[in-house]
Amino acid sequence: MARLFSLRLPDSRLDWRSPAAMLMVMAAAMQLSFAAWWTLLNNFAVDVVGFTGKEIGIQQSIREIPGFLSFAAVFLLLAMREQTLALVSLLMLGIGVALTGYMPSFWGLIFTTMVMSIGFHYYETMAQSLSLQWLDKAEAPQRMGQILSVAAVAQLAAYGLIFFGWRTYELSFEIVFLIAGLTTIAVVIFLWLAYPQFREGTPQRKTLVLRKRYWLYYALTFMGGARRQIFMVFAGFMMVEKFGYDVHDISALFLINCIISIFFAHRIGAFIGRVGERRALTLEYIGLILVFVAYAFVANPYIAAGLYVIDHAFFAMAIAMKTYFQKIADPGDIAPTAGVAFTINHIAAVVIPAAFGLIWLVSPAAVFLIGAAMAATSLLLARMVPEHPEPGRELVWHPNPEAAPVAAE
Repeated sequence: MARLFSLRLPDSRLDWRSPAAMLMVMAAAMQLSFAAWWTLLNNFAVDVVGFTGKEIGIQQSIREIPGFLSFAAVFLLLAMREQTLALVSLLMLGIGVALTGYMPSFWGLIFTTMVMSIGFHYYETMAQSLSLQWLDKAEAPQRMGQILSVAAVAQLAAYGLIFFGWRTYELSFEIVFLIAGLTTIAVVIFLWLAYPQFREGTPQRKTLVLRKRYWLYYALTFMGGARRQIFMVFAGFMMVEKFGYDVHDISALFLINCIISIFFAHRIGAFIGRVGERRALTLEYIGLILVFVAYAFVANPYIAAGLYVIDHAFFAMAIAMKTYFQKIADPGDIAPTAGVAFTINHIAAVVIPAAFGLIWLVSPAAVFLIGAAMAATSLLLARMVPEHPEPGRELVWHPNPEAAPVAAE
């Protein structure tokens, strides 16, 4: 049996075989496949499979079904460790992406989407749980920012392959999907062989956990799922359908997002550690309101691209939601709550792509204005987060965040 390692990280450096380092490598492995898949998806769906907004909405809703079922991860933990489940999930992600280009039909894309989506969502569930258990509260925001930066390097590799190789070497959809998927599979094999089994801290409950005192976290998570769909499904689709972006243009735009993440994600994490979750989330949602309203009326492709980059940059602020939960949670609730949170996140994600796909056929602007209203709702919720959250101090109702703590069992 592999030796169990301590979770203590060196103060002066990051050991490459430490838990934090493994989280970074896993994040990179995930992005190697997912970034390539997401970059090519709209063009593959429109140009090869013949999708319209209606089919894109259906496909994206189906993609979110495994996320909706993420709560079931807690039952898989009866048979395997969280670390093992994370690696198995990454393997499924790689297989699903590798097969995508070889099944260019409606049902073929639905099948490969389901395989990669099961892997992606169960990996994300385990990665969030392991991060909150393996990382110390004091260093968690900055470490999570570093993980995002490393993931962005992997994104850069995927986008670079597409951006520089698509026209230069006349790469096909089949070849790029295959290379991305097989690379992730190779990294998973490396992770399995190179890293020991780490302790997961406090023993995790193997049952579903829903607690009244976590309701604000659940609400923020639900709204976060709705906001993400507006960006991931419809902002990208707008670039292709309205402004005529091709694969080369989309990959260039993603490259810009990636470079920004490499240089600023860890700084955003450190910023959240300094100013606190309440202020960070407030800044994010004010920015999103402005971005979504601008999406609704933008007519210039370069301004649209700028909005897309700004929109993406705000995703790093989601670290604040995770560290807020880390500060208020019972240590044994982290794994089961990670699964429940992903399910809550995907309630909106399952419904919005298909429903908003129909709205899109009538008025694309309406989709983004509804997104702005969602961001405004999230802003109201963010103002309930205390300046210093902790068990027994999960939210505040009073305008002065230190005046009226509210605890709920």
